[in-house]
Amino acid sequence: MEAQSNVDEAPKQRTKHKGKHDKDKPWDDPSIDHWKVEKFDPSWNETGMLEVSSFSTIFPQYREKYLQDVWPTVKAALREHGIACELNLVEGTMTVSTTRKTRDPYIIVKSRDLIKLLSRSVLAPQAIKILDDEMQCDIIKIGNLVRNKGNTVASMGSFKGLKRVRRIVEDCIQNKMHPIYHIKILMMKKELAKDPTLENENWDRFLPQFKKKNVQKKKGKGKEKKPYTPFPPPQQPSKIDQQLETGEYFLSEEKKSAKKWQEKEVKQAEKSAENKRKREAAFIPPEEPVMQGHKSSTDDKTDVNAMAQSLKQKAKEIVKQKNVKNLDPQAYIAGSEAPPSKKKMKKSKS
Repeated sequence: MEAQSNVDEAPKQRTKHKGKHDKDKPWDDPSIDHWKVEKFDPSWNETGMLEVSSFSTIFPQYREKYLQDVWPTVKAALREHGIACELNLVEGTMTVSTTRKTRDPYIIVKSRDLIKLLSRSVLAPQAIKILDDEMQCDIIKIGNLVRNKGNTVASMGSFKGLKRVRRIVEDCIQNKMHPIYHIKILMMKKELAKDPTLENENWDRFLPQFKKKNVQKKKGKGKEKKPYTPFPPPQQPSKIDQQLETGEYFLSEEKKSAKKWQEKEVKQAEKSAENKRKREAAFIPPEEPVMQGHKSSTDDKTDVNAMAQSLKQKAKEIVKQKNVKNLDPQAYIAGSEAPPSKKKMKKSKS
């Protein structure tokens, strides 16, 4: 009894709530996936739609031939969900609307996304996938971010993937980060997700940090600000005023035409002389550069003459040496009985 009284005395602790409706809800369960999209069951809406809902969009002229070819495929895909579609080639529009056979109330929104993708150059087999409950689309507007590169970017995928694609496109268009860096980060996150030990940890220390590197352009010189004056600028002279100053206004039409013809001939003569000078410049030989270490032609001639004189001098010395060797010493000895030469004998006889 004492133990029971002690238990009764201890009051039960209750969690305090800030608001009136801040209470535990039956769907606040961590085992429930709130992002999961359940497949629609026609039994949920057996009576169908009470009102007709329709959406229409225009398409460019270059898509007309392609849409006309694939429209039977699109029409058959929408008929399975009880949606009627119409292709108007005169006005250039595509229209989808609900019928009595429509059961899914959200399928008309999916059909609207389908015609939006078809009008933005998405292929029909790919665009028809948007009718699935797990597939979503996003039209990213880039017209206010860049010029001459298009107005929109169409993307398809899950909600999480579309959020990533939007960030990649905006960073690329605004020149914040190249798409290849985003792809590297996504690949690393995919590998880190395979490790269960890193599930509850921060991955920033594993991801690369890319810095923006933009080459700054040189700023041109701006226009110099003129001093402010409250008076307007002076009026520029008109063509008639200029003719009055030069006296051309008082000339006759014949003299005006003759003056224009004369000015034209002068310009033609100057132009022809300039063209002739340019043509003749191609035939003027360039100046040959004098190579260092080589002597000029005058120096070569002096060297040849000096060499010829030295050779002649050496030849004379050689002849003298030969004459000294063949010299007869008896011819110079006094009283020598040398037989007279034949020449002297001939002289004596005569």
